[in-house]
Amino acid sequence: MAKGSIPGIHHVTAIAGDPLRNISFYTEVLGQRLVKKSVNFDDPGTYHLYYGDRTGRPGTILTFFPWPRAPKGRKGFGQPRAVSFAIPFDSLDYWSGRLHEFGISAGAPQQRWDETVIAFQDPDGLNLELVAAQSLPDADVWEGSPVPPERAIRGFHGVTLWELDARPTVAFLTRMMGFEQVADSGERIRLGVPGGEAGGRQVVDIIEAGDALHATVGVGTIHHVAFRTANGPDQVAWRGTLLACGLEVTPIINRQYFHSIYFHEPGGVLLEVATDPPGFTLDEGADELGTHLKLPPQYEPARAKIEALLPPLEPEGRALKEE
Repeated sequence: MAKGSIPGIHHVTAIAGDPLRNISFYTEVLGQRLVKKSVNFDDPGTYHLYYGDRTGRPGTILTFFPWPRAPKGRKGFGQPRAVSFAIPFDSLDYWSGRLHEFGISAGAPQQRWDETVIAFQDPDGLNLELVAAQSLPDADVWEGSPVPPERAIRGFHGVTLWELDARPTVAFLTRMMGFEQVADSGERIRLGVPGGEAGGRQVVDIIEAGDALHATVGVGTIHHVAFRTANGPDQVAWRGTLLACGLEVTPIINRQYFHSIYFHEPGGVLLEVATDPPGFTLDEGADELGTHLKLPPQYEPARAKIEALLPPLEPEGRALKEE
């Protein structure tokens, strides 16, 4: 295995439609902080929106490319199926009531091993879960959240991958990336992320797709999952390990707030290894996060043109109750 272990999930990136509706849902309903407004590095005519805890720490960051005119994606194998957030163990009634208050249809709480899970979708159909966790990581709760601190989302609990055949993915993550198989229900295999802070080990669940079709990327689907690495040298080591496995791995790419490498695991899901530093306070103070449009340096000369292309964003989004 490469130098350094995987401390956990760094971020998850998904595709959205209307950016205003996206901001409204994640800030007003789920109580997340919009920690960065930027643009897609490959398509600067669309936003890249990042949500997380107070400072956008790795392990809390859900990001979106909102393309208002993009088609719906098709959920299927070769794709992350769901993203799960950890909530305090005694917060299930609060969150069930909150989702109902905002007109969000959620399933009845379900038991999954020793956890209780509420499953629902965001306005674009993205599969989300709230997992009542007995043990939680330290909180860095955003004080401006409409959700009380004692009920607030505490970052990721994990992700679910949808595979045509689970075995190659399980073998790859356990043998090459240091994950540990911790449970198998017959329908769902659970892997524990090798590192992680005390009190909140994140998981990767793997399910087989059965008769599902191959996934297509589009609105309402997860684009990729990024795992953490502590620093640049460890990332270089991971790239070498992945290349030695015979995988096609991108060069290291500067994403402004972290450095990234991308590759497809044996089942076809796009994964990333991203560095913890430098973080989202690189170009905004902690109190100002998410309040300015921050462009990658190569796009600053075209700021006026880019801003003219982007739809305006209200600071607080658009209330879902009023739609």
